[in-house]
Amino acid sequence: MIVDLRSDTVTRPTPGMLEAMTSADVGDDVYGEDPAVNALEAEAAALFGKDAAVFTPTGSMANQIGLQLLVRPGEELLCDVKAHVVNFEMGAAAALGGISTRTWAGANGRVDADLVEPLINRPNPYVTVTRAIAVENTHNIGGGTVQPLAELRRLKDLADAYGLGTHLDGARIWNAHAATGVPFDEYGRLFDTVSVCLSKGLGAPVGSLLITDAERAQRARVIRKRLGGGMRQAGFLAAAGRYALANHVERLGEDHARAKHLARSLEPFGICDAAQVETNIVLVRIPEIAKVAAAAADQGVKISVLGADWGRMLTHLDVDDAGIEHAVKVLGTLLGK
Repeated sequence: MIVDLRSDTVTRPTPGMLEAMTSADVGDDVYGEDPAVNALEAEAAALFGKDAAVFTPTGSMANQIGLQLLVRPGEELLCDVKAHVVNFEMGAAAALGGISTRTWAGANGRVDADLVEPLINRPNPYVTVTRAIAVENTHNIGGGTVQPLAELRRLKDLADAYGLGTHLDGARIWNAHAATGVPFDEYGRLFDTVSVCLSKGLGAPVGSLLITDAERAQRARVIRKRLGGGMRQAGFLAAAGRYALANHVERLGEDHARAKHLARSLEPFGICDAAQVETNIVLVRIPEIAKVAAAAADQGVKISVLGADWGRMLTHLDVDDAGIEHAVKVLGTLLGK
């Protein structure tokens, strides 16, 4: 048995998803003529209460387009110190957008408007002006942290007071919705640009979306082309995304329950805190974790190594209850030695 807990991006298309892909009605998306892409974009925009959406190959591209729509070269973005946009997108904000960044340090990635306000630089000739704030929900390196709705509203009020744009890195916003029941359009009202990923918890093989208003969406298509993201018969991929939205959102609670069970089972070994597990991510602290991960992989259990003594495990569509029990058995034996 292989139990791959490294990421929720490792899933394979289900039979129903493959059928949707192979039967998709497609066209040339660069010309705006792919019916499946157009339908996916319209459905996603409506879900978040926005005018338009733009299909992209990757979440990083969707994020960087969103940031470039809000922040011009030489201006500043504020975000959490562990945010994906400044840690795992290869410096793209600076390299491709000319965007300067500064960060706040929230507990487990949780946003706190009181930490953000002191960082805001208002326009003057001596400082880099702040133009936007980015928030990640759920927060990956925070351990799948769900951002509290009340604090997101406070942040929106703060941004409006200072005339700042807001970007939501919603790669796992589906998990936030599953954990809290907060409607997607409620999140949409709080942000000018929203990126969502279809290839993480939802199980599509490829694809993300940048969701925003109609004017920004037109500019987003120009930036997407500039970044090499113009795709032709992308409807085969968009069909997978449509299937995922229709069939895989409501089941995410199963992943959350399995992550909580995994954490509770391993907590006695002192490597994790089950109380911190809110969604599908379990952060672990293990001395010499690379050795433990290699030994676990030899027995069919794969975990993600992120540092000398820490890593993560993610539950997803391809891990069932039997897989979790196998992972607990293998890791428990190794940790007990």
